[in-house]
Amino acid sequence: MSMVTSNALAMSSQEIADLVGSRHDKVKQSIERLVERCVISQPPMGDGPKAGNGVVVREYLVNKRDSFVVVAQLSPEFTAALVDRWQALEEQAARPMTQAEITAANANHLVAVERQQREQQVALERIETRVAQVEQVRYLDSMPAGFESMTSIRARINLRHGIPHWVINAVMRDIPGAPLPFAMVRSKHADDGGQPYAIWPKADITRRFDRFVGECTFVTAERATHLDIEQGRFKLRLRTSA
Repeated sequence: MSMVTSNALAMSSQEIADLVGSRHDKVKQSIERLVERCVISQPPMGDGPKAGNGVVVREYLVNKRDSFVVVAQLSPEFTAALVDRWQALEEQAARPMTQAEITAANANHLVAVERQQREQQVALERIETRVAQVEQVRYLDSMPAGFESMTSIRARINLRHGIPHWVINAVMRDIPGAPLPFAMVRSKHADDGGQPYAIWPKADITRRFDRFVGECTFVTAERATHLDIEQGRFKLRLRTSA
């Protein structure tokens, strides 16, 4: 799906994949490698079509210059097809839209707005639910055996799987199914301004991260991606011991 971003034409990574006959995830990986090597600029991301499971596919929106670099990297023999496609896009952008195209564009925009409103409503309901649940969290004077704080979770999970702290934070707080704290523990230094801290069952956290790792796709031996981590690749290694 080609589109206009910031008054400039852009070609989606999905359309590039269709042009060269490659898998979309492979095209995205090639784009990310070229960005890492500073060959092309970091392209913005947008919502593409829904996959078979109903999940909206995230795709890169690549400018004209960089799309040629990507295609040359993937399949040089398809560069001519890309030239033809860009020529068609520019001719289409140069002529006035027909009434039918305007109607279709308005309809697509309305659908996008309605989808965004639905997603915002769902997110708001989740927040309200979590707030209501957090209000019911108990307070303890000390941490029971078999529980751990966020600081301990970061250190232990990093040792177990090599996951960086920012990904651990996302798994614990942002992505679907984020676990609520079991309780809050009062600080022994409350008189000096110490704040209560949250604790979680260690066994539950272990299972959550083991499941998360199982859902990841490895790009290299120690780099992976996950559908719920939009920032891209992150460090990860398979590890079975705690």
